[in-house]
Amino acid sequence: MISAVALRARLDRGELTEEAAIRLNLETIEDLDGEIRAFVALNPGEGRPAGAGRPGPLSGIAIGVKDIIDTADMPTEMGSPIYAGWRPRADAALVMLARKAGGSILGKTATTHFAQGDPPATRNPHDRAHTPGGSSSGSAAAVAAGMVPLAFGTQTGGSVIRPASYCGVAAIKPSYRLLPTPGIKSYSISLDTAGLFAASVADAAFALAALTGRDFTLPEEMQPLRIGVTRQGFAGNVDLESEAALETAAEMLERGGAKLQDLDDPPEFAEAWRLHPVIGDGEALRSLAWEWETHRKLIPPKLTEALSAAEAIGPEEFDEARRAGKRARVAAHKFFRDIDAVITFSAPGAAPKGLESTGDAKFNRLWTLLGVPCVNVPGCRDSRGLPVGVQVIAPFGRDDRALAAASLLERAMRHVLA
Repeated sequence: MISAVALRARLDRGELTEEAAIRLNLETIEDLDGEIRAFVALNPGEGRPAGAGRPGPLSGIAIGVKDIIDTADMPTEMGSPIYAGWRPRADAALVMLARKAGGSILGKTATTHFAQGDPPATRNPHDRAHTPGGSSSGSAAAVAAGMVPLAFGTQTGGSVIRPASYCGVAAIKPSYRLLPTPGIKSYSISLDTAGLFAASVADAAFALAALTGRDFTLPEEMQPLRIGVTRQGFAGNVDLESEAALETAAEMLERGGAKLQDLDDPPEFAEAWRLHPVIGDGEALRSLAWEWETHRKLIPPKLTEALSAAEAIGPEEFDEARRAGKRARVAAHKFFRDIDAVITFSAPGAAPKGLESTGDAKFNRLWTLLGVPCVNVPGCRDSRGLPVGVQVIAPFGRDDRALAAASLLERAMRHVLA
């Protein structure tokens, strides 16, 4: 993988030109993407001579953009034949933030159809027979394979954290709306959250700071953290490899001086988790109303199933789901009151074999509904060598705290598991 922080340092020292850095990315894509299929469109014009782009912290750093996010210089097809060849007139707000920071939008990464469940052809770089996860399939795979240092994704259920875990990369789903969503095809307006993938937590913090103008400097030393542990019993069973990864993370944090405590999930969490699909699919029926009514034959099976079920959701059920979400967000204030961050599973296990499914978001969707920042910390592997991540979560608006705790965990795991 390519560290954005290390690449920035090389560029600043003059060891590498911006043009050369981008061309190296393009060459890696040419070598690897025939098998991995992370990209659906490329913008080789980004390999132009240095100095043509805007200077900034992301100058010379290539970015892959999930193909539900509008780009004015490349098609945005959303994984659907309905939008084959469609060219937006403007960049999404997030893409424009990246360009203003000097970033090179190198290509569009594969997504499930409209960021729902029907998978693209993307394969996991660690084992081509396994899914990379989704819906941000191509973004996670592109970073994991070293094709680009950074990539954008979105999460409505678990579409950033889960593929990051499956592909062994760091990722952050920031607090709701920290990154702007205008110009991103909506599935659920209440849940959709833009996020990003990177080689390490430090790289993710660097990129998030460059995009937002906020200070996400990771402290070298910090006071002993208060870390809560939740296994989200309401979400169902977990594979042994994810349980082992969580236990390893807890042990590493305790060795580093953190104070850990097991947390009881409030009943409001279980109810909100159960009703998450009512909100997500209920809003998708409205967001995709034109596609559903005019191009229904081109809607793939999993999305057809979700939208068909959503047609049976009445106003009272939908409103109660929204109220349940509000009650869970209120309960979250008490849940986080005496701790700095929480650790839990990033996914039920390692990436499933086969490309028919992108995996299960059951350990992600509550936190998306709460709007809190989540970070996947890579480092563990199962007996087959497939990555298994751990999820670090902090209160709403405390993305700095989530990144700091995740960085501490990542460093501890690298030191011990190396």
